[in-house]
Amino acid sequence: MPDSSARRIGIALTERQKIAWLRLIRSDNVGPATFRDLINHCGSAENALAMLPELSARGGSTRAIRIASASEAERELEIARRHGAQFIGIGEPDYPPALRQIEAAPPLIAVKGDLSTATRPSVGIVGSRNASIAGAKFAAAIARDCGRAGYAITSGLARGIDAAAHRASLDTGTVAVLAGGLDRPYPPENFSLLDEITAGSGLAVSEMPFGWEPRARDFPRRNRLISGISLGLVVVEAAERSGSLITARLAADFGRLVFAVPGSPLDPRCHGTNGLLKQGAIVTTGASDVLDALAPLSDLDTFQNTVIEEPGRGSTLLPPDDDDRTRIISALSPTPVDIDDIIRHTGVAAASVYLILLELDLAGRLHRHPGGMVSLAMED
Repeated sequence: MPDSSARRIGIALTERQKIAWLRLIRSDNVGPATFRDLINHCGSAENALAMLPELSARGGSTRAIRIASASEAERELEIARRHGAQFIGIGEPDYPPALRQIEAAPPLIAVKGDLSTATRPSVGIVGSRNASIAGAKFAAAIARDCGRAGYAITSGLARGIDAAAHRASLDTGTVAVLAGGLDRPYPPENFSLLDEITAGSGLAVSEMPFGWEPRARDFPRRNRLISGISLGLVVVEAAERSGSLITARLAADFGRLVFAVPGSPLDPRCHGTNGLLKQGAIVTTGASDVLDALAPLSDLDTFQNTVIEEPGRGSTLLPPDDDDRTRIISALSPTPVDIDDIIRHTGVAAASVYLILLELDLAGRLHRHPGGMVSLAMED
C-alpha cells in the first residue's frame, strides 16, 4: 500500500512571485518549456518579464510581444479565490510530484478541492465516452479497489469510463483534469459530478485560464496532465485513433506503466485497447494486476528529487553575435532536430545555442517538439 501521507517538499511562492509567474506564462509565445528557459536565463519571472521585449526583438520579432499585465494576473487570482480555487507553482509543496518530473511540466496549475489528493500516488483510468455497461462497471471496480489501496484516481471528467472511475473513487480521492478553465468544465452533464469531487476528497486541476472554453486542441493537453500525474494508466475500452490512445502514448513517453483491459475483437470500442496489448501494455483483468505492478513504484520519494525554484541571479552570458545567430537559423528547417545535433553541426557554444533558440521561440519563429526537438516555424 502506498504511503498516503506523502512528504510534502518544496518552496512556497510569495504573492508577488505568483503574480509574476502568472503574467509570464500568460504572455505571448511563453509555454512551459520556454518558461523554464526564461527562469534559468533571467533568474526570476520578474527579470524575465523585463527582458521579454529585448529577447523577442533579438529573435527577429516584427511586432511587440504581448506581455500579460499585473492587473490581468491579479484579476485571475481573484477569480480563482472567488471560485474557492488557487494556483500552485511547480516548486511548491502541493504540486503533484509525478507531474513535476515530466518534460515541460506546467509551471502553474489551478486547483480546487482537497490539496492532499495532489501529492498522493495516483492511478489514471481512461476510456470510451460511449462506454458499455460492462466497461463502466469494470472501470468502477478498478477505481474502487485502487482507491482502497491508497491511490488517488485521475481521469478527465468525460462521460463514460472517466465518469465511472470518478464516481467510484469519490470517497477515497479522485483528480479531475479539465481541458478548459476550472469554471468551464466539460461536458455540462458532469457539472454536478465535479461539484461532488471538489466538495469531498477530490481535486479539480487545469493549466488553462479561468473562463477558457475547451476546444478540440485543448484535450490532448488535458490528456498529457492525466498521464503526468499518474504512476500508471489503465485504458478500459478505447477505439482506434481515440483520445484515450493519445493518453496511453503520452504515459509511455513519460515512463509510466500502461495497462489495457482486453475486449471482444467484434466491439470497435475495444480495438484500441487490444492494440495496446499487442504493443506490450500490461494485460489487466482485475485491480491486482495494477496494484502488483505499481507496488515497486509507489514510493513518492522516486518523484521528490527535483524542486524547481527561481535561482535569483540570471545568466551573465552576453548576447550572441549575428554570425552565431545566422548559423543557427541556417541549420534549422521545418523538420524537427535535436538541440545536441544543432550544437555539433554549428560548432556554436551550447549556452549560446540555447539562448538563440529562446530568442527565436519568443519571436514566434521556433516550434518545440517532444524529446527536446525543435524546428523552424513556417512563415505565414
